[in-house]
Amino acid sequence: MTNNPSQQPTQHPAELDWPFFDDSHRDFKVRLDAWCNEHLAHANHDESRDAVDAECIRLVRLLGAGGWLKHAVSGTAYGAASDVIDTRQLCLLRETLAYHNGLSDFAFAMQGLGTGAISLMGSPDQKQCYLPRVASGQALSAFALSEPEAGSDVAAMQCSATATAEGYVLNGRKTWISNGGIADFYVVFARTGEAPGARGITAFIVDADTPGLTIDERIDVIAPHPLATLKFDHCKIAASQRIGEAGQGFKVAMATLDVFRTSVAAAALGFGRRALHESIAWARSRKMFGQSLGDFQITQVKIAQMATMLDAATLLTYRAAWLRDQGARITREAAMAKMTATENAQQIIDMAVQMHGGMGVKKGVMVESLYREIRALRIYEGATEVQQLIIGKDLLKG
Repeated sequence: MTNNPSQQPTQHPAELDWPFFDDSHRDFKVRLDAWCNEHLAHANHDESRDAVDAECIRLVRLLGAGGWLKHAVSGTAYGAASDVIDTRQLCLLRETLAYHNGLSDFAFAMQGLGTGAISLMGSPDQKQCYLPRVASGQALSAFALSEPEAGSDVAAMQCSATATAEGYVLNGRKTWISNGGIADFYVVFARTGEAPGARGITAFIVDADTPGLTIDERIDVIAPHPLATLKFDHCKIAASQRIGEAGQGFKVAMATLDVFRTSVAAAALGFGRRALHESIAWARSRKMFGQSLGDFQITQVKIAQMATMLDAATLLTYRAAWLRDQGARITREAAMAKMTATENAQQIIDMAVQMHGGMGVKKGVMVESLYREIRALRIYEGATEVQQLIIGKDLLKG
């Protein structure tokens, strides 16, 4: 895996001069890049499940010690960097971490997504119990929404939480749960039945050692990340572990995703930007037919296409982030950013692999790793097709 010093930025990139950013974001980016160059320069090539689990835990501890996880949660009283998440900082973090090391982006993102519901709607006691440990990297969090028969269709959820005199009893399964098997706690969404469909769902915090919660299956995917199916079998939890009001779980889940969906686009930018930089370096150094690969017009055309698609996605992503930081509702803008950034990054990385020829599919080469990393982003937190429906429906509503 290449680590050419010329590819590791030491100054903020030109796009940070756009009006979406202020000097605090530019300084933040420079400090973050310097930290990444020091701490993430050497990737772990062991992709066995135990090695990936251990590396993910190590990265969470490292990010916490570096002070970066404070930006994934909100509330200065609970160890956060600010009382409100700065969406542009969140996006800069994910883009930069993804550029340097895909698993570090995953580790950071899950700390934010897993606690988003607590940051937004948790009680003071819940925040005090969980957020400081997440912000310091001492506890790993997870977001448990998807089920075997309820992915994009949240209203089809079957996992149930039955109210009792002592609290609730959970029964059912959750799948495709990131950090599944290594998380210290899970934010779980279950049907409580106050109303039909999405309106009868409630959110709960379930500690990993709660009796009745087991790891039913570990899931291996194209780019190794900790994933699992969770099983709840008469899992008893206290009423104090409920987040917000009963029947408000769908609102909690959507509010959480609204915060972090734009950051998925930012992660795609990081992968795409690394692929572009790798391609430029390769085109300059690769010799063939008595000249460099970059001397061929077809190479110049491909690099131009890659750079243009990247800039287009960057503009949409940071427009959405800026709007949210101004207090605007960004459902449509976030969907546009997520759709465009992930789809464009997929094309950019595919062109990078093609440009590298045989080296592009060799294990351990950066563009091969990026090719596997990018694919899931077009699916999770709302597949591209779901984003298209969101955009179209919002426009038709006027």
